[in-house]
Amino acid sequence: QEAISALTHGKTIITIAHRLATIENADQILVIDGGTVVQKGTHKELLAQRGTYQEFIKIREQAEGWRIQQ
Repeated sequence: QEAISALTHGKTIITIAHRLATIENADQILVIDGGTVVQKGTHKELLAQRGTYQEFIKIREQAEGWRIQQ
């Protein structure tokens, strides 16, 4: 993450990600649903809103410790 931050400082980078760690420090996050931008903001701003981003985070947190029983 530090190497990416150093290389991208002062540049516009478009990243498509499903992993929160990849985007949570971005200056702006666009949430796209069905080809339409449905939310825009920083990680902190999007968490404060009720919407797709907050739902994604909630589902991610619930699934974090999930494992298939053998």
